[in-house]
Amino acid sequence: MLNLRLYMLQRITALIMAPLTLGHIAVMIYAVQGGLSAEEILGRTQGSIFWFLFYGSFVLVVATHAAIGLRVIAHEMTGLTGRALTGFTWGTGLLLLAMGTQALIAVTWPAGMT
Repeated sequence: MLNLRLYMLQRITALIMAPLTLGHIAVMIYAVQGGLSAEEILGRTQGSIFWFLFYGSFVLVVATHAAIGLRVIAHEMTGLTGRALTGFTWGTGLLLLAMGTQALIAVTWPAGMT
C-alpha cells in the first residue's frame, strides 16, 4: 500500500512540476534574451510574493519527487529495505528541501532582511 501511495505521489508531483518547469524555462529565456543581469533579476524577484510562492511550490514538489525517485534507485541498486530505506528517503527529501529553501530565500527574500 505504501508503494502505491508513493508511486501516486510521485506522479502527482510530476504533474505539478511540468507547468512550473515550463514557466521557469520561459522566464529564463526571457531574462537571457532581454539581457538582464543577475542584479536586475534579483531586483525583480526579491520581495515578490508571487515568485516566492512560485519557486516555493517548485522546491516542495521537486524535493518530494526526487526523494521518491532516489528511494526506488537506492532499493534497486543496494537492496535497502525497511527503516534504512525510509531513513534514506526522508534524509534525502529533507536535504533537498533545505537546499532548495536556502536558494529560495536567496532569490526571493527582500534584500537586507537575511
